[in-house]
Amino acid sequence: MTGTYLRVGLMLVASLALGVALVLFLGRNRVSDGIGYESYFKETVQGLDVGSPVKFRGVQLGQVSAIGLVAATYAEAAPGVQDEVSRMVVVRFVVDPKKLGPMPELATAIAAGLRVRLAAQGITGLAYLELDFVDAARFPVWAVPWRAQLAVIPSMPSTIAQFQDAAQQLAAKLQDVDIPGIAASIQGLADDGRRLLGGGELAMTLSEAAGLMKTLRASAEAADMPALAAELRETAAALRNLAGGPQSRDLIAATTKTAERLSEAVIRLPALITGLEAAVRRVNNGTADAQAELLPTLRDARAAAASLRDTSETLRRYPASVLLGAPPPRERP
Repeated sequence: MTGTYLRVGLMLVASLALGVALVLFLGRNRVSDGIGYESYFKETVQGLDVGSPVKFRGVQLGQVSAIGLVAATYAEAAPGVQDEVSRMVVVRFVVDPKKLGPMPELATAIAAGLRVRLAAQGITGLAYLELDFVDAARFPVWAVPWRAQLAVIPSMPSTIAQFQDAAQQLAAKLQDVDIPGIAASIQGLADDGRRLLGGGELAMTLSEAAGLMKTLRASAEAADMPALAAELRETAAALRNLAGGPQSRDLIAATTKTAERLSEAVIRLPALITGLEAAVRRVNNGTADAQAELLPTLRDARAAAASLRDTSETLRRYPASVLLGAPPPRERP
């Protein structure tokens, strides 16, 4: 009987020891030789626990090693829990460099946009840390008034936090909007439109437009548009035949030749004008020379004519002077 109790006791002790070993195995730091980092979050980290995975593009690189408040972790430098900086959450995690592969220096990676954020695992409510490269200008690095114990990777708001912030900003803007005033304005606009449609100038305009459309329809029906379209098609065909006929082609050819001859005449016209100008100059020069030669002769002829006129006048007055000589001089009284 005593042996049975001893065997049962040993079995219970062995079971307890196995359970403790299993708990220690599952709860121990699986990345004991990894690189430690820390980050600060302004939002809640509900669902994130020690041992939660740290992933990059879905690949697990490490796990969370510690979670705490800045007011407790850096109590000597934190302003106090009443300050927003002190209310931030410190999350420390370990990354296995073997799974990370070759990476640049931490400062270079942060300048390139390396950030860590809180992400949810489906609908289970569990969370994990996600490393990713984003726009560094959109998510700048936060300055803290203490000296970090580990290398710091800046954090960025999670997708849920960004959505909540956008919803809060939209709600704040909607609170400033005068919705009753807008509704009253829309109602007034609808009433004005109803009155305009029911009577007044707009109703008269619509009625006149309807009458005009009826008149246009009647005119179109009376004008026999199909026959008119047929005549237009026949006219177009006749014009096409005339343009493509032999007479039109001959006329176009004759016009082209005339234009070419006219172009040639125009080209020769400047030379002809120059020749005419030279001939006119030569004629003018010849006329001047002839006048210079005929001038003495004309003077002699004029003198001879004058002498002949005097002789004729003398013969008319004294016909006997040709035989008897000059008339006797008159005696003075």
